[in-house]
Amino acid sequence: MLLLLPPSETKRPGGDRPPIDLGGLRLPSLRRHREDVAEALVALSADVDRAARVLKLSERQRGEIAHNAALLTAPTMPAMDRYTGVLFDALDAASLSAAARGWLARHALIQTAPFGPIGAGDLVPAYRLAAGTSLPGVPALRRHWAGPTGEALREAADGLVVDLRSKAYVDLGPVPDDVASVYVSVVAEGADGAVRALNHFNKKAKGLFVRALAESRPTWRTADGLLAWAADAGLDLRPGESSREVLLFARE
Repeated sequence: MLLLLPPSETKRPGGDRPPIDLGGLRLPSLRRHREDVAEALVALSADVDRAARVLKLSERQRGEIAHNAALLTAPTMPAMDRYTGVLFDALDAASLSAAARGWLARHALIQTAPFGPIGAGDLVPAYRLAAGTSLPGVPALRRHWAGPTGEALREAADGLVVDLRSKAYVDLGPVPDDVASVYVSVVAEGADGAVRALNHFNKKAKGLFVRALAESRPTWRTADGLLAWAADAGLDLRPGESSREVLLFARE
């Protein structure tokens, strides 16, 4: 099984591990594409005013340009600890057991804008780059990442791919049609039985879902196995309208 997670705009600063090793990240076939984006982001950051315009940063956010300038030299920490925000706060990777963190490191990829998909245990620095940004000297990130990432995911897939990414990050690396996968949509059911999508609670539900997976460390490889595991775990997970979608019912 392979989990695909979105990143978060907010990140924990600092770190006590060595600078990022672009060749040592998961999916090593993406190294050249990672180098292209990283080098373009560092070069852009030499001009703070231009970087603020390209990255669409407010005056208050300009300090984040320094993170990009030091992208290749700054200290790092595991990706599962770097990201904050609703999903990652609900996951709370720091409080997981060593076995659960090891499972995440093996089975979860976080889709990033500068590095493509990285392992949850990969060491990364703080940065600021959104999926929709067009960097000088690099094609739109969707065009830069989509094809190579799809091929890398095909090679990495081992059993079912469970996709929890937001649409902007799905576009950076669509799962190929010939790879067994399901997309997790978080919904709520009203008193009248009507089903509707959730927004804020969508991220929290996904974080708790990933935490439950890490704590139980299942070994299933199919969508039927996923549904059976969820039932045993007390999660309300149902087939969607498409065979490539499952609905995670959550409370607001």
